[in-house]
Amino acid sequence: METLTAQLFTKSTPQSGNIMERVKTFEDACEVLGIYPKEISMTVDFGHNDDATRSIAAVAAFAKLVIIVRALNEGWTPDWSNKSQYKYYPWFDMSSPSGPAYDDCDHWRSVSFVGSRLCFKSRELAEYAGKQFISIYTDFLTL
Repeated sequence: METLTAQLFTKSTPQSGNIMERVKTFEDACEVLGIYPKEISMTVDFGHNDDATRSIAAVAAFAKLVIIVRALNEGWTPDWSNKSQYKYYPWFDMSSPSGPAYDDCDHWRSVSFVGSRLCFKSRELAEYAGKQFISIYTDFLTL
């Protein structure tokens, strides 16, 4: 059994077809990368209260998003030394009465407003992820 670290950093075999058609769920992203989602487990002890439960959900959501982003980017990694290379990320309206809502997509060059592991190689992928995986982003972004 591989460790989660080994699974996350193992190169996957390229597959044919539109990646957005192949990755509709977290489990799909795991399949693309050759990761077994049932083997992914985290032990985090934040105590036993509502805030602890939300913190655990945020950590789990971040781990899922790293896997989803890696699958959707199909081997692309950002070149942080290249200020001309756009890196895209979804943008959310956090003031929506019904909870976070996908709002837009943006790119950046020399500053970052989000975790660098969660950027995409194209605007299209960032828009897709922001809409398709809104519930996971909600768990990650909210307390």
